[in-house]
Amino acid sequence: MLHALGDPVRLELMRRAWAKPESTCSALADGLNVPMSTLSNHWRIMREAGLISMTVDGRHRRIRPRADDLSDRFPGLLDPILRLAVAESSNNGTL
Repeated sequence: MLHALGDPVRLELMRRAWAKPESTCSALADGLNVPMSTLSNHWRIMREAGLISMTVDGRHRRIRPRADDLSDRFPGLLDPILRLAVAESSNNGTL
């Protein structure tokens, strides 16, 4: 999980997914200057790390953070990481 969040793009994607659950991949990636193929890889890494689940909705993929599973497995770990990510993005602007 920490490896997956160690990348600044994935950390920003997770922060956005946490703030807006059930958003689509494209909505969460809006404004990031990252190629679609790279984004697909980031989503895969996050999915395999157990950070998110993905459901198909027509032509879109909806992202849901696995908040309950993560807080059961790693109590109190994700909230401070995401709070720091919010502070960093507000201080430096988004990626």
